[in-house]
Amino acid sequence: MTSPTPESGSEKAPIAVALDAPDLDSLRTWSSAVAPVVSCLKVGLEAFCRDGHVSVVQARLGATEAGNPDIDIFLDLKLHDIPATVRGAARAVAPLEPTYLTVHAAGGPAMIEAAATALPATRIAAVTVLTSLDAQNVVELGIQGDPQEIVERWARMAVDSGAGAIVCSPKEVASLRGALPNDVKLITPGVRPSGADAHDQRRSASPRQALHDGADLLVVGRPITQQQDLRAAARGIAQECGR
Repeated sequence: MTSPTPESGSEKAPIAVALDAPDLDSLRTWSSAVAPVVSCLKVGLEAFCRDGHVSVVQARLGATEAGNPDIDIFLDLKLHDIPATVRGAARAVAPLEPTYLTVHAAGGPAMIEAAATALPATRIAAVTVLTSLDAQNVVELGIQGDPQEIVERWARMAVDSGAGAIVCSPKEVASLRGALPNDVKLITPGVRPSGADAHDQRRSASPRQALHDGADLLVVGRPITQQQDLRAAARGIAQECGR
């Protein structure tokens, strides 16, 4: 008996498609196109600042139309403020029931704990060093250590403060997988399939390599959403993942 493919069975590729769409109609269409293939949809700042809660509603509607109503929602707001404000913001998105909500690890333990306490059913995903930054950028920001050292230090602190997931580049996945509890999800942006442009990602890797190193969820945007056939593009990356 053959294993189910991502489109014919329950298994979906561990990909979060970044729905950085120009409008709600496009967001819903993109969601419907990729939902049969992937396990997660990411709604980020661009869509959420423009359309608010409706952006998540439309993403779910698109996935439901495509036969995947239980798809995970990754709400990528990268909250970074005083604990009371982050607590309030987390409570404000509670009705959306996101699977993941991002906060900046640089906000510190109290801020991360505030988000985790406000949304106990959601995995708070702590963003470490942005994948658009390299070692020179880190020096310019006055942060001590190279990116890998900083990521591991911040990740340990975030998990101790209640984060259930860590966002890091593929370059840090292997070291984090060995340093953190197995139940902590490792989410990696900066994933680029074979032949794709790196764009503004400085610390990138292929899907297969990122998963081999211990990533649980790969964030992919433009290599899928800038293609004419989004489902085919998602399917191609799923195949690179070994799915």
